[in-house]
Amino acid sequence: MRPPTFPPGPVNGAWWPRSDDLAAELPALIEAFDRSWGRVTRMTAHRDTWRHASCDLPVAGHTVRAAWLASGFDPHAVRLFAYGLGRRDLLVVPPETAHATAHRLMDAAADPAHRLTASALLAL
Repeated sequence: MRPPTFPPGPVNGAWWPRSDDLAAELPALIEAFDRSWGRVTRMTAHRDTWRHASCDLPVAGHTVRAAWLASGFDPHAVRLFAYGLGRRDLLVVPPETAHATAHRLMDAAADPAHRLTASALLAL
């Protein structure tokens, strides 16, 4: 994640799920954000990125409402919303990415000097 003292960029950080099964991957991400930022209540993602994703995603203790967009949203990003706290946009590092590349992408997404979108970071 970008340091909170820096203005947000096109992405605030990165997430490296181990599969494209959102129901299996999302709970750990939401739990981390619930503890460190605030309760995540909604998310937005590109519908072609995740297989078999529903509009209500159960996570520990609550349900996250999902909006699936077919256009106008970066297919390599996920947007999380916490009521009254705002949003966080994350680069989604593809699950099959090699460790060294994934770590480089995560570092770049958190770097306040970068002003690149998720897709632009992956293109580098």
